[in-house]
Amino acid sequence: QVQLVESGGGLVQAGGSLRLSCVASGSIFSFDTMGWYRQAPGKQRELVAGIRSGGITNYAGSVKGRITISRDNTKNTVYLQMNSLKPEDTAVYYCNRLPPLGSWGQGTQVTVSS
Repeated sequence: QVQLVESGGGLVQAGGSLRLSCVASGSIFSFDTMGWYRQAPGKQRELVAGIRSGGITNYAGSVKGRITISRDNTKNTVYLQMNSLKPEDTAVYYCNRLPPLGSWGQGTQVTVSS
């Protein structure tokens, strides 16, 4: 069973930066396409960014140019570097396969103050 552990969230001012990490265990991580998702209060979970096993990335239009997804297959870890954060980026951030599969982790809260 895949376990996903997200970390790195916090409270930042608008314009600030955060780097999220997600460690995956129990799967052949290096072959998986991975994604970062987020869920804001009262909204559905949405895909923020994805990265294929070979490193090809894609981003939601709302974050393109401000967020970078990367991975380290030797550490079974996927990262999300978030810059120029906006209050509308406030959400709980999760990682999972893309498309998502199995249980979700606990997520990590990102709060951006104006």
